[in-house]
Amino acid sequence: MSLTSADELEPSPLLSWRLGQSNLLDWRAIIETNPSLWREAKQRSHFGPQVLIATTVGGLAPLSLPESLLAVALTLRGAEVHTLLCDHSLPACLNLQKLDTPQETIENYDLETIKCQKCFATGGYLYQPLHLTNHVLSELLTGLDRQEAKQIAAHVPLSEIENYCLGNWNIGEHAYAGALRYFTSGNLDNEPNSEIVVRRYFEGALLTAYAISKLLYNYDFKAACFNHGIYLPHGIIGEVCRSRQVRVVNWTLAYRKRCFIFSHGDTYHHTMLSEPLHAWETVPWTEAMTDDILQYLKSRWQGTRDWIWFHEKPDEEFSRNAEEMGLDLNQPVIGMLTNVMWDAQLHYRANAFPNMLTWVLQTIEYFAKRPELQLLIRIHPAEIRGTLPSRQPLLPEIKKVWSQLPKNIFIIPPESPVSTYAAMMECDSVIIYGTKTGVELTSVGIPVIVGGEAWIRDKGITIDPSTAQEYFQCLDKLPLGERLDSNSLKRARMYAYHFFFRRMIPLQFTEPLSENPYVKLNITSLEQLLPGADPGLDIICDGILSGSPFIYPAERLGIDRV
Repeated sequence: MSLTSADELEPSPLLSWRLGQSNLLDWRAIIETNPSLWREAKQRSHFGPQVLIATTVGGLAPLSLPESLLAVALTLRGAEVHTLLCDHSLPACLNLQKLDTPQETIENYDLETIKCQKCFATGGYLYQPLHLTNHVLSELLTGLDRQEAKQIAAHVPLSEIENYCLGNWNIGEHAYAGALRYFTSGNLDNEPNSEIVVRRYFEGALLTAYAISKLLYNYDFKAACFNHGIYLPHGIIGEVCRSRQVRVVNWTLAYRKRCFIFSHGDTYHHTMLSEPLHAWETVPWTEAMTDDILQYLKSRWQGTRDWIWFHEKPDEEFSRNAEEMGLDLNQPVIGMLTNVMWDAQLHYRANAFPNMLTWVLQTIEYFAKRPELQLLIRIHPAEIRGTLPSRQPLLPEIKKVWSQLPKNIFIIPPESPVSTYAAMMECDSVIIYGTKTGVELTSVGIPVIVGGEAWIRDKGITIDPSTAQEYFQCLDKLPLGERLDSNSLKRARMYAYHFFFRRMIPLQFTEPLSENPYVKLNITSLEQLLPGADPGLDIICDGILSGSPFIYPAERLGIDRV
């Protein structure tokens, strides 16, 4: 299959600039540095395993750019790589936010000229020069498919969409999560006329399922690699691939500069929760490793070694801030860290609460009856500083129930420059829902209670209630009055080392950018992508091709301290 109109794109710096992606790779020029190497690799690949790079949303360059690199690297390692792009075929997808795409555009099926052309052109710019087997969704969908998807999406009751399954494919869950992401809201109670948007995402999810099902019927893919693994279309692609016994690999940008997280079988949102303990608890531990992880965790206060952080100049003088807000540091303080309400709204196996807002409101209600304790709530700065600022901020939701907060409840709003780390260091213990900060807090000895699906959960480090009753029984024991014991502290640091240094795989040729695509790939020749050139790339490609763990042995290969 061909990329249709994208085949006409001639990669050039001018075209890249016109697409608004001035830092895209010119694969044609890179291939021309050693055309025989590329030609011979493609010839060998016809005898190799078929691998699908299911980018689909080509216009999200921070995602499609690294996936184009994987397509090249896997081909150089003998895989027959196929790529997949959406060519104006879905009525809604991951590449939409209400902040820049009016709701009416989705309702009226007007995305093609407003969003889709540039999106498809960006994907074509990256993939067409490779001359691999390129698939597009339109060639996998018939008129009958479109008619059926539209009819189902129009007639299934709105209340049933979120839990709708097509066979054993969880279609509705990813469609609804995609709609929440579009609105950047944890629920749709405050979104007038949101139903039609939900139905468009539902329709797009059905179309994706139909298309991927046909593609997998026609080809014997051994693995499929794509970003996120949730939302639309990637959550649906994962559902169909797993049901057809195609190995799934999902990935995302990691916190550390130049690093990526890859996972087998499902989105990392799920697999980081269920990762076997033996993946990290049996690693020989040294004092040097302790020093390495503590130095890195301290750097996160300022974000100097990360490419994801939320404060340029965090205020670390918390004693002054505490005095200004009336918080008495001589009395017990219990910290509470929230998440962004719309982010990764999926079903989890062990949540004590149906959603984060319920957890927050019930926790405030509990502490209102414990005046001897002070509850310090830090609302996540990403509500306003994240890639997609929330349109359902938490503080107004709290004020709907508590117009006047109890005197022992204190809130640090998302816009505050107060350092979350400095604030939590003053706490007896900290309650979290899904934040990764639990990994960091336990590493400095702070006890953590997990009320949601945080990755630190079930590691033998935190307090992990599985029901609301268990949760409040844990709160009844507060204040704890002590830090973690030495065994728990060592275990916390071992997991932190594994999480930040071993699960986050570095690629030497990447660097952060302050503008789209936010990742620069310093690739000038194919030789940089050959086996042996970059240990991180070898680990990623081996994992995709053979199913080996996506673990970077930092204890042996060293740590990038940039």
